[in-house]
Amino acid sequence: MDRLPDPDRPKEPAASPDDLIIAVEQMIRYVRHSARTGSLSTAASSTLARLSREGPGRLTELARAEGVSQPNMTQLVTRLERAGLVRRTADASDRRGVLVEVTATGLEVFAQRRAERAQALQELMEDMTGPEQRATSAALLALARVIQNRQDIQEEHRT
Repeated sequence: MDRLPDPDRPKEPAASPDDLIIAVEQMIRYVRHSARTGSLSTAASSTLARLSREGPGRLTELARAEGVSQPNMTQLVTRLERAGLVRRTADASDRRGVLVEVTATGLEVFAQRRAERAQALQELMEDMTGPEQRATSAALLALARVIQNRQDIQEEHRT
């Protein structure tokens, strides 16, 4: 049951940027740690998610997108490849190039990890009031939209 606002209760002050970033970091940490399938590091999970969303990519592109060095990405891809989660294939447009793509097993691991994270977030939201749930949903979707818009603009400037 939703709580009705108490007109005699003083309004809470707006949260500071520090308060908000702490809350975001706590949520991300909680949700990330809830994904157990595959025992992946944060970097490995992020790379697998990117390949699942965006399709095959070159090591240099993956390294840039993930904010790591090419040697680090090469090591990470090698570990993911040994685990059967990704494979390297020849780039049809440039036979000298190599693409990294997610395997069927990698897609299964990614889907299971996403389901585990979604369940963790759902459990957190179940502890909220109805208005808090609606506000959180709206805020998260608004943040996702703004982030996507910024990424689109950055991509336009790169091309």
